[in-house]
This record gives sequence, C-alpha cells and structure tokens, in this order.
Amino acid sequence: MSILNVENVSHGFGARRILEDVSFRLLKGEHVGLVGANGEGKSTFLNIITGKLMPDEGKVEWCNRITTGYLDQHTILSRGVSIRDVLRGAFQHMFDLEKEMLTLYEKMAEASEEELSVMMEDVGQIQSTLENNGFYIIDAKIEEVANGLGLGEIGLDRDVADLSGGQRTKVLLTKLLLESPMILILDEPTNYLDDNHIVWLKQYLKNYENAFILVSHDMVFLNDVINVIYHVENGELTRYTGNYDQFMQQYELKKQQHMQAYEKQQKEIDRLEDFIARNKARVATTGMAKSRQKQLDKMEKLEKTKEKIRPSFKFREARVPGRFIFQAENLVIGYDEPLTKPMTIALERGQKVAIRGVNGLGKSTLLKTLLGIIKPVSGSVKLDDYLYPGYFEQESHRDNYNTAMDEIWNEYPGLTNYEVRQSLAKCGLTNEHITTQMAVLSGGENAKVRLCKLMLKDVNWLVLDEPTNHLDVDAKEELKKAFKEFKGTILLVSHEPEFYQDWVTDIWNVENWTTKVV
Repeated sequence: MSILNVENVSHGFGARRILEDVSFRLLKGEHVGLVGANGEGKSTFLNIITGKLMPDEGKVEWCNRITTGYLDQHTILSRGVSIRDVLRGAFQHMFDLEKEMLTLYEKMAEASEEELSVMMEDVGQIQSTLENNGFYIIDAKIEEVANGLGLGEIGLDRDVADLSGGQRTKVLLTKLLLESPMILILDEPTNYLDDNHIVWLKQYLKNYENAFILVSHDMVFLNDVINVIYHVENGELTRYTGNYDQFMQQYELKKQQHMQAYEKQQKEIDRLEDFIARNKARVATTGMAKSRQKQLDKMEKLEKTKEKIRPSFKFREARVPGRFIFQAENLVIGYDEPLTKPMTIALERGQKVAIRGVNGLGKSTLLKTLLGIIKPVSGSVKLDDYLYPGYFEQESHRDNYNTAMDEIWNEYPGLTNYEVRQSLAKCGLTNEHITTQMAVLSGGENAKVRLCKLMLKDVNWLVLDEPTNHLDVDAKEELKKAFKEFKGTILLVSHEPEFYQDWVTDIWNVENWTTKVV
C-alpha cells in the first residue's frame, strides 16, 4: 500500500533547476535512503513532501490520517523548559485526552442520569485508549529512549536553552522517536550523535515497524538500516531496491550500460551522417540519403552522462611555528560552571590530534578556549608567537544572506571575480551555487564555502569542529586527503572514527577530563 505519492514534481531557485519531473512512492514499512551529492536536492525534496516548500509543478499526495515526524535541526527550543517537558510533548494528545476525562469526572457531579450514562461511556473509551497506548508508563518510555540517545547523561531536568547544538538535536530526535509516527523523516540524524548512540539508533531503525525516509552521508549506518534507495542526480530521482552496497553495484552497472549505449549510438550517428554527406548530391542516391536523414531525425538521442564535479581541497601553509603550538596549565573550561577538571596539556608542532567523547562534555568549548574566543574558567593557555590558525566552526549562521561569492569577497576583497569563482569551483561548487545565498545552500554546499575561506588563508594550525557534517562521500575523501598532505598541525573534533583514524597521530578523549559522570 502506497502511503505517499509524488508525481511529476519540478522545482528550482531562480535559473537553477533542482528537481525535474520527479516521481516517488513510499510503501508501508519501507525503509528508504535518499542519497546524492551535496546540492543535488535532497533537502529540497524533503521540504516539498513535508509542505514547507511548494513545488513549481507536480503534486504530493499523502494517504488519509497519516502521521509524520520530521527531524528539523533548526527547531527553536524555548528557555524555561526542561528536556523532560519537551519529551513529554510527544504524548500531548494523550495528556489532552486525560484532561478531557478529568473534566468529565467533574461534570458528573451535576449531570442527569441520562447525561451521566453518556459521560460514563466517554470516560470508558478514553480510559481504554490511554491504557492501550501506554499512557501510564510514559515516563518509563521516555527514560528508555532518552538513555538510548544519551540524554540521561545530560540530565532530563536540564533547561533546553543551555544545551549545545548536538544536544538539542538529540532532544528533537528522541521526541520524534517517542511520537512513533507512521512515517519518520530524518535528515542527517547521526551528525551530532556519539558512536554508542549511533549503534543504538541503528538498532532502533532496523526494528522500526513503520516507514522512514533517511538522508545520511554515513554510508555504514545507511547500509545497515535501509531496504530501498532513491538516488538524486542531475535533477532526476531514481529508485533502487536493496541496501547502499547493492545500490552502488546497480548504479555503476547502469552507468556503464548507458555509456556503452551512448558510444554505440554515436558510431551509428557518425555512419549515417557520413552516408548522407556522400550521397545527398548524387541523383541516383539522393533518395537513400533522404531516407537516412529521416532515420536520423527520428532517433531518440542519448545524452552523455554528466560527471559530478569532484571537489579538491588543499590548505596553504604559513611559516613554521615553534615546538609547542600551545601549552595549557591547570586549564578549566566552561561557561556558567566548569565542564572539566584542571587539565595540563600541550600540542606539539606537526601533531594531528582527534578529540573525541560524548556530546556536552566541552569539545567545542575546548577549541574556542584554546583559540581565545572564550575565556577559561581558570588556568592558562600559552600560544606560540608565530601561530597562524584556521578555524572551522561546527554550526554556520542560518540567517546569512550573503551569496557564496560575497562570503569570500568580504574576507578577501583583493581577489578578482575570476579568482573567487575559481576558488569556489575547486571546492566542487557550480556557477549556480556561487551566486546563491548562504542561507539557501544545502548544509554540504555551505560547508564547502566555509572550507574555501580556510583554503585561501596561510595557516600552520588547523582547528576543525566537525568539518565532515553534511559533506558527501567524495568531499569527505578529498578532505581526508588534504589533511593527510597538510604539513602543519591539526586539532580536530569528529564523531567519525573512520574519517580520522588512519591519519591522526593522537586521540584525546574529553571523558578523561570531564567533571560529569559518563
């Protein structure tokens, strides 16, 4: 049974066509992976099916009484509300039913015998609904899912306004899973999850009875939980049955077959054109030439497969610094309260260090403290006199209405139009991307613009906070290659061990320094 039908949908931004006459169907219980390179239109497609964006053409039809849940990482969580309050909101419809039942009980005192009979029947139905849906074990359900995604470690009574970006995403994801909708729509759910929580979510989705649509660039995760792939490429949407590995085999075979058919047709076109050119002027053969021309005109021409623009990253190296990049003594980091015990740590020239640990323990805070963006709670950080740091921040500003070109020009006004375009093109961005506002670009395209800014700077110390979030497979591979080749020092926060484990020299775990129980 089809629970979602998308027919002949097209959509674009200005002259840029994102989706062209695409169709899609979701069957009950299907676990769909939506894949494609950065900027191909995955987020646009999700916004269209969830009603956030109206397509230029085509229609979207959901079956009646469907319940959907969409993980939107930009949802605002208000101050004064605890994590537990937000999670209890997943069951708001049941709390409303309970309130209705209690109101009926109050009215019973003054009701006539006939009214009382009707009320008793209503109360019985409500009571039955609440019991069947596990209303009286809601807190146990909340604890189970919250602990699975690591919220128990943060504390369910903590104010949501005090949470990091990753922790907010965990809260929204936990609420969504508790709602258990008929269709889950998840856009990069593993971006801010730690390894053990990714394992938990993987198991949860494997056993999820209802349908879901998942966008993820974590191919290992994707491979384990989906049974259908929809591939977005060059404005088209193609359905494949199977997991990600099976999709790649089918996709490569299809590409190979298309290329063979294209080359065969090109030879046939060349043969026909040659025959027409040699015979159209001769009276005896002009009829045959016209016949071949008609054959050529009727031929449905195959297009050559457009190759994806593969990004190329390379960081410019500044002069060599002293032996120690920084030396921190009895350093305590935090905001209103300390996040760590006193730390005495040092980073030497040439070290490439990955920082790991569960969310909320201060990985991003540590980077900002070392760079002097925020002050330490106590202790000191001594930086080398000849440091040229390059900082990649985890979260970009959503209200940035500069175009990608403006974003580069504002920081490097001395560059020519050609130089800016060339720099952005190296990062895998097309002419359409270059003139698009940062707020409109996909997460991956946005990250590529910010990496481009970093590549234009002379640096000897790269400080990177989750640079692979939102990047597609090709971009991750190229970025890993650039980090391997960089002769300077790197301090990297990442939740993807498979990205860094074969090139870093050291791994620091913030769980060794935290004041919290892990």
